[in-house]
Amino acid sequence: MSVPGFPTSSDIYLEVDGVRVAVVQSYAAKTTKSSSAVEAFGELEPVATVPGQAAHVIELSRLYATDQAVRDGIDFYAMEDFSLVICKPDRKIIYSGCQWSVIQESASIGSMVLEKVTLVASRRIEMGV
Repeated sequence: MSVPGFPTSSDIYLEVDGVRVAVVQSYAAKTTKSSSAVEAFGELEPVATVPGQAAHVIELSRLYATDQAVRDGIDFYAMEDFSLVICKPDRKIIYSGCQWSVIQESASIGSMVLEKVTLVASRRIEMGV
């Protein structure tokens, strides 16, 4: 039984072409932006800052392939341009255009579990529910 207001593993999942391929136990997301200062001759401090591009890096823990993905022969190492969907009580966050950068695998025989996967996403969209 899940506690209302707290995401469960069924609320965090990977999606390829609209199909759920794995559920995720937990995640940690970090977004960075490289901004630049605009300097002007004769000024002691920058006169403005120019925003740079945002980079989204998400670390996922304990990924479980769905039964359908296992039947379809999912290959996490070959996945490209997929989405991470995080459902919260009041909104849904979608990281799209994902590519994996690190996969750490640890599983028992016959199970399809990845311990840690680090993703880099090109976009982050937040929608109200």
